[in-house]
Amino acid sequence: MEKELNETYITFGGHVELHKYRYLYFMVLFTVYILIIYSNCTIVYLIWNHHDLHEPMYIFIAALLLNSVLFTTNIYPKLLIDFLSEKQIISYQACLVQYYMFYSLVCSEFLLLAAMAYDRYVSICKPLQYPTIMRRKTIGVFLALAWLLPTCVVVGTTTLSSNQKLCSFTLEMIFCNNSFYKLFCVPSRTITLYGAFGLVYFSVLPVIFILFTYSRILIICYHSSGEVRSKAAQTCVPHLLVLINNFFLITYDIITVRLESDFPKIARLIMSLQLVLYTPLFNPIIYGLKMKEIHKHLRRLFSQLKMNHFVVIS
Repeated sequence: MEKELNETYITFGGHVELHKYRYLYFMVLFTVYILIIYSNCTIVYLIWNHHDLHEPMYIFIAALLLNSVLFTTNIYPKLLIDFLSEKQIISYQACLVQYYMFYSLVCSEFLLLAAMAYDRYVSICKPLQYPTIMRRKTIGVFLALAWLLPTCVVVGTTTLSSNQKLCSFTLEMIFCNNSFYKLFCVPSRTITLYGAFGLVYFSVLPVIFILFTYSRILIICYHSSGEVRSKAAQTCVPHLLVLINNFFLITYDIITVRLESDFPKIARLIMSLQLVLYTPLFNPIIYGLKMKEIHKHLRRLFSQLKMNHFVVIS
C-alpha cells in the first residue's frame, strides 16, 4: 500500500509484460479509442443532422452510441496513461468512480435496448397507435429513466464499498470493476445482495422483456405479408445482435470476477479487454451497415468527403 495525502492506492496487476510491449499496447488501444469515438460520433451526427432520422428508433440508437462513447471514455484514458507509466496505480476513490460509471453505463445500455425493443414492438404490432404511443414526451421519459435509474441504484453499492476496510491492494485487472470486492478484509453480504438485485433489475429483467417483445413481433410477422417481415428483419436483427453482444459483455464480467488466482494472466487480460472492446466497436458497425437509412446517409457523407478531398488535391 502506498499513501500520499492520506489516500489509499490500488495497484493494477492485470497487465502482461507491460515493460516490454507498453508502446505497442498504447498505439493499438489509442487507435481503437479514436476509431470508437469517430465511428459512434459520426452516426450520432448523422441522426442529429438529418430530419428524416428524427424518429424514435434512431433517437434511441443515438442514445445507445453516446452511451458507448461515455463508457469507453471512462476506461480508455486511464488505461492509456497506465501503459506509459512506471506504476499502474489508482486511488481507491478514483477506482470507485470508475466502477460506478462502468456499471451505471452498462445498465443504461440494457435499459436503452429494452426501450428500443418496445419501440419496435409498437411499430410492428400496433402500427396505427404508434404516433400516439411513441410521442416525444414518451421518448424523453424512456431516455431519462435509462440513464437516471442505474445512476441512483449503483450509487448504493459504491457507497457501501467506500466504507469497507481493505486487506489487499493489488487488483488482478486493468481497470476497476466489481473484482475489487476481493480486496475487502471481510466479504460483505449486503453488497453481494445489492449487486445481485442490480444484476436482476437492470440485466435479467430487460433481457426477458426484450425476448418477450421480439417473440410477439415474430408471431405477428409469421402471419403478415413479406413486406412486414422484411421491415421487421431490417430493424430488429441489429437490435438482437447488439443484445447478444451485451449479454456476452456482462457474462465476461461475471466470469472475470470469479476466476481463481491461478488462471493464466494472459487469458485474464484478453477477457478484460473484451469487456471494453466489443460493444463500443460493434454497435456503430451493426447500425451503420444493417440500418438502411443510416447506411444511406453514411455512404453519402463518405462520398462528399471523398469529393472534397479530390477538390483540395486538384
